[in-house]
Amino acid sequence: MSYKWTKYFITEIIPGDNELFCHAMNDPFEIPVSFKGEDLLFPALLLNYGYSYKIEVEVNGTPILFEPDEDRQWRALIPPGTKESNSQVNPGLLEAIVASIEKILQ
Repeated sequence: MSYKWTKYFITEIIPGDNELFCHAMNDPFEIPVSFKGEDLLFPALLLNYGYSYKIEVEVNGTPILFEPDEDRQWRALIPPGTKESNSQVNPGLLEAIVASIEKILQ
């Protein structure tokens, strides 16, 4: 395991099948998802809210917020003001994204 210092924090590189890089909170990253036999990558951003956080994932042009609830289960939120035409997202795809987030955070 190696560490790289950035301006204010350490970035840790974790070796494995898929290398995961821990970035600054404003650095975009990608979440790998397997869905219906396809391997997909979704752009994401970690958003800090005091002692909590959310992960904003862009799914087919729609920003969707994923956040842990009180029981540490993940839920998906479509922000208010999102156009209805863009908010038709497959629930199975959202479940696959949650499974990927949980796998990454193990």
